[in-house]
Amino acid sequence: MSATRAVARICGPINIGVHDVPGSKSVANRAMVCAALASGTSVIQRVAPGDDTAALIDCVRLLGVETTCDSHGTATITGPMNRTPTAGVVLPTRLAGTTSRFVTAVAALSETPVVVDGEAPLRARPMGALHQALRDLGAEVRPLEHDGHLPVQVSRGLLRGGTVRLPGDISSQYISALMMIAPLITGGLRIEWLTPLISRPYVELTSTVMAAFGATNTIVDDDGVTVGEGSYTPTNFAVEVDASSASYPLALAAVLGGTVTVHGLDTSNRQGDARFADVLAHMGATVTRSSNATHLSVDAALVGIDIDMADISDTVPTLAAVAPFASSPTTIRGVEFIRRKETDRIAAMTAELRRCGVTVDEFDDGLRIEPCDRFNNAEIQTYHDHRIAMSMALVGSATGTLTIVEPDVVTKSWPDFWQWLDHVGTNPG
Repeated sequence: MSATRAVARICGPINIGVHDVPGSKSVANRAMVCAALASGTSVIQRVAPGDDTAALIDCVRLLGVETTCDSHGTATITGPMNRTPTAGVVLPTRLAGTTSRFVTAVAALSETPVVVDGEAPLRARPMGALHQALRDLGAEVRPLEHDGHLPVQVSRGLLRGGTVRLPGDISSQYISALMMIAPLITGGLRIEWLTPLISRPYVELTSTVMAAFGATNTIVDDDGVTVGEGSYTPTNFAVEVDASSASYPLALAAVLGGTVTVHGLDTSNRQGDARFADVLAHMGATVTRSSNATHLSVDAALVGIDIDMADISDTVPTLAAVAPFASSPTTIRGVEFIRRKETDRIAAMTAELRRCGVTVDEFDDGLRIEPCDRFNNAEIQTYHDHRIAMSMALVGSATGTLTIVEPDVVTKSWPDFWQWLDHVGTNPG
């Protein structure tokens, strides 16, 4: 029988400060790849404690990178990777899509074959565009079961620089993966998109993290990204607060009313999802930012909006959870590609909100959510997806009618999420 967790109702309005949002796994994973490719020792602070970063640490260790991470989230990484690991070494990426794509590209620097594999749900996710791009660059990429999916065997082959072309409307993780190995490819690399780029903030985030490790010769333009040949240098690097995770405390104030201050989500945050606070402001919340925090206040029902969320797609489930509590419908557009995340997030949020009694119209690239004033008692499926669990927990916190199936999926990005939510429930004001 699956584990379940009943979500207790929290009586709003709330008045809370949040100090324990984890560090960004997106930033941490990029920083750890750059550190693993540098010659020397880097120290990375505030490494997110979730499954994705743990999977990446396991993989770079298997590539000969000495890596330790203490209980405070400080990782010490000594590179560079071993270019001749034991042939056939298997890199276990678990359920981590980001990790699997990043280490597949890193494996293309290896002189001996490396196998990249993951658990069954990850094996079902598409990887073909990245595999083909690596082949186009001369790497040897051999599927071990199904073409375009894990497990896959990768080695350097005749890897060379040049130009590769990718659709811009697929996961930006493919582009970021190629960008991070590009400085170590003779002649560097030009990546051009065949269709308009989605999630551009993640591509720019990759460039920023690379520059922090000395790979500064990167230019992102409207048609593609150019990365010059070069090298990485070891550095001390602090990971910023995860903006995607910070969306949940902000949204909790949106559905319950009151105020929340998220410490560490400051004006210097480089993640696109930091703009989620602006989305709530567009709905009627009051938002102020400082050099060390974001403060949000809600004193009346928010209004629904019509919004393209292509650049902040990881917060689509969060907004979908807020939408039933608005005074008018909310339409989310431009996110067809999130159907290929940990789960089909459009279909999942549609199904689970409908299970709660919410009226939802599903589109190819989004969904429209009606206000709801009566919620069903419901058992919520999580689909191996941390964002479905945390987003639907917001609905449960406002209604007291939901039970979450497989609640431990939150360990992917915020292992202490339920403890945080329990704390808010006992200290709402």
